[in-house]
Formats: sequence, structure tokens, C-alpha cells
Amino acid sequence: MKQAIFELEKYRTKGAKVFTGRDKGKYVRKDSKFDELEKDNDKIIFKIPANLFSINPSFFEELLINVVIKLGKEGFWKKYEFVNEGNYKYEKPLHDAIDRILRENNAL
Repeated sequence: MKQAIFELEKYRTKGAKVFTGRDKGKYVRKDSKFDELEKDNDKIIFKIPANLFSINPSFFEELLINVVIKLGKEGFWKKYEFVNEGNYKYEKPLHDAIDRILRENNAL
């Protein structure tokens, strides 16, 4: 089983405490080759860095859109494991983003 680690820390602006907005999510997706990471691995460990104040659902939406549409909710949760290196509660914005991606994709 081939697995990869995705370190969100690598994409944090120096000193920043938030990941926010579609533009930043899209930038991280393209710069990290996030979609290719999913294609090339059976499991992805997604590391949430310490000392974060917020990750907006819109950031998650733009970062995860292609993999969530491809895998669906159940497939996404089988393939992605989230590891929190701090104590920011990322779960609600993450779940909100996944639900929004799937709802908007089904509406099309």
C-alpha cells in the first residue's frame, strides 16, 4: 500500500494563523499537485499544523474539490486520514466543505 503525507504547514504564509479563501485553497491545490497525490497513493495522511486559529470551509472546498467529487464522501474518508498537530478544531469546517462540494456538484 502506497501512502503519502500532505503537510499543510509547507503552504502557510510565514507567521499566519489562518488558511482562508478559495484563492489560497486553489493555490495550494495547484502548487502541491494535490490531485496527483490522490491518484498516485492508496492513503493520504493530511497533517494540520500546530498554532492555527482557523481554516475556512472555502479554503477546504477549493483544495479538496476534485478529490471529493472523484471519491465521494465514503471514498474520501477511506483514503484520507487527518492528523492534527495542534488543537484547532478543524472537523466542522472540513465536514461543511465536503458537504458543500457534494451538494453543489449534485445540483449541476
